[in-house]
Formats: sequence, C-alpha cells, structure tokens
Amino acid sequence: MGRNTCLFCLSIHAIFALLHFVVSDAVKSPAAKSPSPSQYRLHQRYNGSQCSTRSRNDLKDGTCYAHSVEYEIQGNNIRPLRLVSDPWCSSGSFLGNGTLMQIGGHGRGSKRVRYFRPCGNHQCNWQQSTRSLSDSRWYASNQLLPQHDRVIVVGGRNAHSYEFVPKLHCQDKSFNLPFLHDTNDAHGGGNNLYPFLHLSSDGNLFIFANRDSILFNYRRNRVIKSFPRIPGGGSRNYPSSGSSVILPLDHSDKFQKVEVMVCGGAASGAYEAAEGGRFLRALNSCGRMVITGNIHKWSMENMPGPRTMHDMLILPTGHILIINGAKRGCAGWQNAASPSLEPYLYNPKKAVGERFTVLKATKIARMYHSSALLLPNGRVLVAGGNPNNKYTFSKVAYPTELRLQALVPDYMDRQFNHLRPRNLTVDYGGNSSGVAYGKQFTVHFMLGRRPGKDVEYSVYAPPFTTHSNSMNQRLLKLRCQRMRRDAGGLRSAVLEAPPSPNVAPPGYYLLTVVNAGIPSLSKWITLINA
Repeated sequence: MGRNTCLFCLSIHAIFALLHFVVSDAVKSPAAKSPSPSQYRLHQRYNGSQCSTRSRNDLKDGTCYAHSVEYEIQGNNIRPLRLVSDPWCSSGSFLGNGTLMQIGGHGRGSKRVRYFRPCGNHQCNWQQSTRSLSDSRWYASNQLLPQHDRVIVVGGRNAHSYEFVPKLHCQDKSFNLPFLHDTNDAHGGGNNLYPFLHLSSDGNLFIFANRDSILFNYRRNRVIKSFPRIPGGGSRNYPSSGSSVILPLDHSDKFQKVEVMVCGGAASGAYEAAEGGRFLRALNSCGRMVITGNIHKWSMENMPGPRTMHDMLILPTGHILIINGAKRGCAGWQNAASPSLEPYLYNPKKAVGERFTVLKATKIARMYHSSALLLPNGRVLVAGGNPNNKYTFSKVAYPTELRLQALVPDYMDRQFNHLRPRNLTVDYGGNSSGVAYGKQFTVHFMLGRRPGKDVEYSVYAPPFTTHSNSMNQRLLKLRCQRMRRDAGGLRSAVLEAPPSPNVAPPGYYLLTVVNAGIPSLSKWITLINA
C-alpha cells in the first residue's frame, strides 16, 4: 500500500532536516550552518568573494556551500538561501500573515529569531531579528497562540522556562517552568527536550515532557491540572524521541473535545546504552487521552513494531501517518540501529486491534535528523537523515542522506479519480482577506458523480517539523451548512469557519474536500479575526 518516489537525488537536505511550508507552495529546509561542505556548491560566498573549484581551501570551506534551501514543489527545483546564524535543532511557527518565524538553535544562534517572508519573485531570504531571546533555546518547542500573533517557546537544553515571541518590549523576560526541571533526566540526555505542545480548545496549553503532562495557563503562569503519567517504561521526548499529534477536531462537538496521541520512544537507559554501543529496543506503545472534560485516562495500544525518531502526520482523511525512525536505540550521533522502513497508517475511528495498517517499505533509512511533511497535492515529502556530526558519505553505517522522496498514499491512485473532487475555488463572501471565525464561506468544486453522504471538509495547519515534532499541526473537520449543484455540474458547499482562535489560531490553512475517503488537491485559505 502506498508507494515511494525519488524526487531529488542530489540535494541539500543534509545534516539537519527541518521541513516547513510557506504559502507559495514551497518548502524551507534550513540545516546547520556547518563548517563542513554540503554537496550544494556555491559560485560565491554570501560576502561576495568567489569560490573556486581549483582551490583546495575553497573546496573544503563550508561557506562555499549552501546550508539552507527553498524547494519548489511543482517544478522540483531548489534555491539556496542564506543563513546568518546557526538554526541547528531550532523550532518554529507560522505567523498569521504566512511569515515563517524560526527560533533558537545552536551556539550563537541559540538566542536568535529568524524570519522568512514569502514572496512571488524567488528573491526572499532569511532575515534575522535585532531582538534576542531571553534564554538560549536549543531543542525547544513552539506553539502559535490565539492572541496577538505571538508564539510561546517552551524548554530547551538547560532552559526550564518559557517565553513569548515576538517580544512586545525589550525588557520582556522568560518565566520559570518547574515542570521541565521535574521531568529532566540528568543522566539520560534530558528526555524532556522538544516537549510536545498542543493548544487546547479552552485556550490553555497541553505540555508533555518525558512521561508526564500538564494543562498550563500561560497567561497566568499557572498549572491548571496534572494528567496521569503515561503507562509503561521508557521516555517519549528527545533524545528518546517519540512523537505526538492531537487527533482531528470535529464540528459535531463545536471542536471542544481534544484528544492527544503519543506513540513510540526509547527504552529506559537507551541513551546511556547507546553511548556504549548497545541499542535497546524502542517502545512500540501508543497512548491516547482526552485532555478536555474531567475524566483523564490513557488508553494504550501497540504499533506493529517498535519505533523511535519517527514523524506523525495527520492526512486529509483524518488518518495518522507514522513514518521514518528506527527500531533500536535513540536520537543522537550514531545512537540507533535497525531503521524503520515500513510506514504505518492509523485509523483512529476503528476498534483497537484494527487501527494500524503496514504500508510498503522504503529502501532508504530515515533515522536521526529526518523529517516528513504533508504537501498540498496529498503526497508526503520525506527528507534527511544523518546520525553523523558532519556531512559524512562513506565509511559509516548510515551516511548523510541527500535524497528527497515523496510517499504517494493509496488515495492518490488514478483508480480513484472518479471520486476525487477537483477544481476547487474558495469564495470568502466579499472579504478578500480571508474568512472570519464563525462566519460562512463557500467552496466550489467539480465532482464526476453524485457525492456520497460522507463528503467531508477539513482545514489543516501546516507544521514546523523537526526531530519527530510537528509543531502547530492540527486538522479540523468543518460543518457544511448546505450544498447545491448547478446545471454544469459545479457543486457549491457553504461551510462554517471554526468558532474561535482557540481551536484554530489565525493564519493559513490547507482546505481539502474529501469524498468517500478520496481527497481533492488542497487550497490555501486564511482564518482571520473580524
């Protein structure tokens, strides 16, 4: 089931794969600003000096190579971008206008904030803010907030705190978060880095680190509730590197029920064992828990196999794709073995024991520093993989991986084209800038035959994806007020936008029409405050 296609067999996706969209249907991939050469050679350095292929020094000089690119999906082209500071193991979010904000990183980049503002002329580049973070943010996580187009940044190496970006005032500071100190494994590499963050429907923040989780009121700096510890041993966060999603939110309960899912991770002691050359079996368990209401209990089930360093993506159908990773070990330099080559597809609506499907295996190992991202055309972009501390292409078990792949889910097969909605257009109803919360808008599309009763309409927030953490990812299934068909076969569905920024923060979303489990190509829409 499903198939893999090689898109680019020589590209920049070298050391640190961080994948994220901009609204021009392009993907950004910043790597570390490494002193070692990638395989994308530049004709000149960013300071204007020439790079010569005849000079040994230039051939070894990392500044003569690109370390960040823009990937154009339709043309399958890449364009080098300039990095001013090191974004290695950073985090990020999209602001309401589609600007990508990237936060933190390594070394001198750990307190930096970078912006990429989309443009149509392929001249955009990274811009660095003059304002710095209060604390160093290396292996931190982000969540876009409902108010004021701001992001909360949580955690990081030796940073048991949170802060807000962009800063409103120069004197804005960070705030201590004891939960991060309490969940830190001092001898296990942390096991609470890249904490899982999910915005709940009440506007509060769910934070999961190591094995524990809280609901946090960031406005008042107060823990509202502590949830039960997820059952079983091991840890779920970096370097144990499980993954997490919130399951699709639904209009039937006004998007109020929020259910979190956490899968995989590493065994207890995996980090220390890997440092000694022993790779312990990864965790194969998943836990689901409703974080709204008053009853909170983890419901556990097992994946078809053990997995760490994987990605979890919400597909337009509402199914969860689990892809990439390893079966043994944990994250870190050469800390894992036995790559997980077979993706899993998870249907959250089926009964326990029937939810997982094993998909066709890839031949390319995607372990540490790999990423995956859902594209507007329904395919999944897969990139990266490098457990080595430099670009390393030989004499190691798992060389730096430069190939881009696309996983083509079964729903993209031509045999389903007669069911696929096509030629989507969106009418905001006189408001050219977007659709306001709780208001109606219309989507027009063609359908070859009469639609079934299970036509669904979803909006998807594209995430910033790195280190098994897809930040800000969420999918909402919208209410259809009515649908009509004109004489030419064009169908018009009147949809209702989400009720508030708490369930879907302002910004760009991918709108998809799904008929009988077959999705259309997605269209960008904007949710705005009236």
